[in-house]
Amino acid sequence: MERRGGRQQDSGGSVSERREWRPVVDRKCTDTPWLLLFFLFWAGLMFITGYAVMAGATERLVLGYDSFGNICGRKNTPVKGAPLSGQDMTNKKYVFFLNSCSLEMQSLKISSVSLCVSSCPQEQLNSLEDLQSFARNNGSCLCVYNLNVSSYTLNPKAAELCPALPVPPSKSFPLFNRCVPQNPECYSKYASVLISMVNEMDVFHRILSGILAGRDTVIGMSFLALAFSFMLVLAFRFIRTLLVHTLVALVVFGLLFVSGVLWWLYYDYRNDPSTELETEKENVKFLLGYAVFSTIVTVVLLSLMFVLRRRLQFTVQLFRIVGKIIGRIPFLLFQPLWTFLILIVFWLFWVAVLLSLGTAGTAQTASGGQVEYRALSGISYMAWYHFVGLIWTSEFILACQQMTIAGAVVTCYFNRNKNNPPPHPVLSSISVLFCYHLGTAVKGSFLIAILRIPRIVLLYLYNILRQKHAYTTTAINGTNFCTSAKDAVFILAKNSAKLASISCFGDFILFLGKVFVVCFTVFGGLMAFNYHRELQAWVVPLLLVGFFAYLMSHSFLSVFEVTADAMFLCFAIDMETNDGSEEKPYFMDQELLTFMSQSNKLTEGQKHRSTRPFQDNEDGTELQPMT
Repeated sequence: MERRGGRQQDSGGSVSERREWRPVVDRKCTDTPWLLLFFLFWAGLMFITGYAVMAGATERLVLGYDSFGNICGRKNTPVKGAPLSGQDMTNKKYVFFLNSCSLEMQSLKISSVSLCVSSCPQEQLNSLEDLQSFARNNGSCLCVYNLNVSSYTLNPKAAELCPALPVPPSKSFPLFNRCVPQNPECYSKYASVLISMVNEMDVFHRILSGILAGRDTVIGMSFLALAFSFMLVLAFRFIRTLLVHTLVALVVFGLLFVSGVLWWLYYDYRNDPSTELETEKENVKFLLGYAVFSTIVTVVLLSLMFVLRRRLQFTVQLFRIVGKIIGRIPFLLFQPLWTFLILIVFWLFWVAVLLSLGTAGTAQTASGGQVEYRALSGISYMAWYHFVGLIWTSEFILACQQMTIAGAVVTCYFNRNKNNPPPHPVLSSISVLFCYHLGTAVKGSFLIAILRIPRIVLLYLYNILRQKHAYTTTAINGTNFCTSAKDAVFILAKNSAKLASISCFGDFILFLGKVFVVCFTVFGGLMAFNYHRELQAWVVPLLLVGFFAYLMSHSFLSVFEVTADAMFLCFAIDMETNDGSEEKPYFMDQELLTFMSQSNKLTEGQKHRSTRPFQDNEDGTELQPMT
């Protein structure tokens, strides 16, 4: 059988090409068209970013603005045709409506003139003299900017330029920085108009409002997920049987607790008579969906844990071997930290652009020198493009990490002298990735990103294209993504009986670790968001918390996951190309061979093997460090 570029004739007389699992000395770039496509896609993202920066004003949504185009709490630039625009509002952080007791909605705009003021009136003001005294004592002018304080009682047009009397006492509302009247009658009218305005907003802008309101919570929960993930990585590095039992117990508790909290919140929201806002009604509907989904996931995972409870000891042995391999590769355990920093920078960039898109509009001068902002067309399509960029780029960053880990593990596995590992395997793997295989990472991340959306329908194809094995194969053979995926499926299928149970249960324990991080992070998010129910569509921010928590835990625990999967693939190749004799010794050490023999009874299987594919003419060529 000719191996290099040769063919093998099977028993049926047909001729089929076989993959030679050997190190590639002279590599070539793989999946280059996909890398070019990724650059073009990011060119589109840069166009959207530039458009959002030029046309958007996130601060309008965060800080609020007056009727003359000034954003409260900052310096402003003049708007042509609006003489009262371009003022310094650094010390004027609150929006005050002149007719807060008689607001009306007209085409998604509140009819009353609004101003930026430094403080809201805490007591009722009954006359122009009271307004003048309040302005002098508190430095907060409640009349239109071009009316001097000394003219409040002298100017005949003061009644038109100042708020309607009496001015009710009000307090600043922290979410939108509005002065909300405290008089029951005025508050009822004010709340009614504000509810109508929020309800008539499209879903995209309500989601943006929710993200803005919960941005601190999302960031805080992301760092909480980071802490949980780092703790789990250290725990798995020094794993013991008691630790696995403790993790399983915590996951069971977390699943039951989060499901219970979701059902309790749904019951509490549904029976709250004050639920009027469309955002609150959406929260109720999505809470029901979350609760049902969480309950189903809890039942499925508890059933799997019960069925697989007897294989915990094998998992402990597996992770000890994986931890030993990780210990041989310097700085491999710190690889997720770099990935985390890159992901954080990208996520902050993505959220900033999204918020800018949500406020993209052009300033137009209306009657009386007032300014209106008209929303630009095509924003929703840009938002969807931007969302695809979030999924694809996040998957690409994780794919680069997985290929780096796989390359380092492959280099150290196929090294005869275990006491003298190759120098700088992580740096060598990164070098190979950036020089030759970025296109493969792009293609793999795109396919996985696409398959994550209709994942239930395309689950079979997702399993065929499992990226970790394809990346490991690329690290060995230097082939493109699809070829690598096909070769990995072929070699693993021939050894599925030996590897399936161990690999699946190891992945299951790591998945439980991810569930642990997501459960407790989402619980923290639920408690935080529940304190700010009003005017918040916190459904999407909670999804972002769960998404970021999963990516965080996946980024850190993938060190063990990818190492284990790469080790299993290398083991399968080792078994196919060597027989343990002096001429063709195994690359694996005795500990790994003993573990695999005990868990799958390999010794009995070898006695009954009459043929060994790829065994003829093999010389056990050593895989050199990838430099």
